[in-house]
Amino acid sequence: MTARRLTAAAVAAAAVGALALPAAAAGQPAARPHDRAVVISDVQYDSPGRDDRANWSLNKEWVDVTNTSRRAVNLDGWTLSDEAGHTYTFRYFRLDGRSTVRVHTGEGRDRFADVYQDRRNYVWNNDSDTATLRNDHGRFVDEVSWGHHRRDDRDHRGENRDHRGDGRR
Repeated sequence: MTARRLTAAAVAAAAVGALALPAAAAGQPAARPHDRAVVISDVQYDSPGRDDRANWSLNKEWVDVTNTSRRAVNLDGWTLSDEAGHTYTFRYFRLDGRSTVRVHTGEGRDRFADVYQDRRNYVWNNDSDTATLRNDHGRFVDEVSWGHHRRDDRDHRGENRDHRGDGRR
């Protein structure tokens, strides 16, 4: 190799290293491939009807978590939380490929497509809040915000999505 090629190769390697530095410096390793396939696909943060804390009403408040890939993902240890720190932790739950699980606020019996936080109070604020999904290592996977957090009708990926679960905008 000529000196010019060696210099060019060294400059290219330094540039690649500099680009990788911010992620490593922030202590955020690259997301695992299945983390990017799991998203918060819908949120019903305002339970229909009167907020009377009845179990029926609590369970009409929910968050849908969807696996967009073809492969199953083990959600054991993953968390779903709001801004106030209310946290639901998935236990012994495997989400099949191209499947959705609905995380209800109230009490109930966990099933294939529905799990329950077993709470007796509402979690998601009607005026504004953020639902955040983290993997079993505490790394950010996805989030959805509504209310004063939203600059327009677009979510964090720039897509128009309804987060009330009722089809209204």
